[in-house]
Amino acid sequence: MSDKTEKIVIAGMGSISPLGHARSLIWRSYSSRVSRLKPVAFDGQEVAAAKLSAESDAVIDSIRNENSRHAHLDRTVLMAIHSAREAVREAGWKEADKGHKTGVNIGSSRGATGILEDFHAAYLTDAGHRVPPLTSPVTTLGNISSSIAHDIGASGPEISHSVTCSTALQAVFNAIAWMRSGLADRFIVGGAEAALTGFTVAQMRALRIYTNDTFARYPSRPCSSEPHLRDMMALGEGAALFALEKLTGKEMTAKRADLLGVIESFGYGLEYPRTATAITEEGYALRQAMRMALDGMAPDEKVDAIILHAPGTVKGDRSELNAIKALFGNDLPVLISNKWFVGHTFGASAALSLEYALLILANGSHSEFPYPVSFTNRERPLKRIMINAAGFGGNAASLIVTKPAE
Repeated sequence: MSDKTEKIVIAGMGSISPLGHARSLIWRSYSSRVSRLKPVAFDGQEVAAAKLSAESDAVIDSIRNENSRHAHLDRTVLMAIHSAREAVREAGWKEADKGHKTGVNIGSSRGATGILEDFHAAYLTDAGHRVPPLTSPVTTLGNISSSIAHDIGASGPEISHSVTCSTALQAVFNAIAWMRSGLADRFIVGGAEAALTGFTVAQMRALRIYTNDTFARYPSRPCSSEPHLRDMMALGEGAALFALEKLTGKEMTAKRADLLGVIESFGYGLEYPRTATAITEEGYALRQAMRMALDGMAPDEKVDAIILHAPGTVKGDRSELNAIKALFGNDLPVLISNKWFVGHTFGASAALSLEYALLILANGSHSEFPYPVSFTNRERPLKRIMINAAGFGGNAASLIVTKPAE
């Protein structure tokens, strides 16, 4: 059984996204209030999307060219490897598994999207319907976590999974369960998604939720209060991974200055689909998830801010806001979004939100919405932040993080 004084802490993190691939670049991007969504051509038609910069692409290319095994990996996996290396480096795990049971749990809504579509296109055009021998190994979802485990030298449990857009937070929850059970004492967790393909964009457009404001300053505007509301979701790509450790109170005191945050509580929820996307006006699943997370906090503690899932769709945004208002009444926390910066990154979205939460805790500020929204944020110190995620199928997740106690 775990010691009741033990806490799950975030000892390191790494990411790559349209905001950059290094901590200073990423915070500078958030502080700039400039959207990374730009016109990108897919199958001859331009839509707004957030791609990695040329500099970040070069980082991914360098990993791909390191050895023959990496040469065949999907962009999703390569972004995850970069992020895992950064998280391990910051946590100080020089040899990830030396004296520790180190697990890996990475989520991705769609997995090896680009390379799978390339292989399938080749299959359809090949006269004999042949595919390269490595097609199956490198397109399986499981090769994300196994590739990371090999790269960092971990030999604990390695798990890849998809829980649609709740994927990254569910990876955190799963790791906590493994660590509390005593079957592991460290974990690399997070989400990665490189789904900027014509086929994926076509799927979102078929649902009629993709933004038409391709050339606007802010093509995606979650929670917009504009008079003529319309769906304004846009896609992005990225990965964010975190090094989790289980520490006693005494160990936390000794390492406090090196820790990024403490996971205080979490919750999950499920509602049964009434529609194809399983979105209800009341936001039942998110309400369940947030309620469970709030119940896990001490009675005198309070959530100061929520980083919204808010994908930029009218129904999705309204559903989440209704759930928040039902729980918090008139005393709303500060509501924050990063999707007007980077778009919706599916399985990586909650991981990038968690990264943003940790950066806000470290820097004491955040970027307000640059367009009119349907609520008013009141300034307050941000010491405790909730991250929300919800996905197709009616699942939802909420995580609460705080700074290590002084």
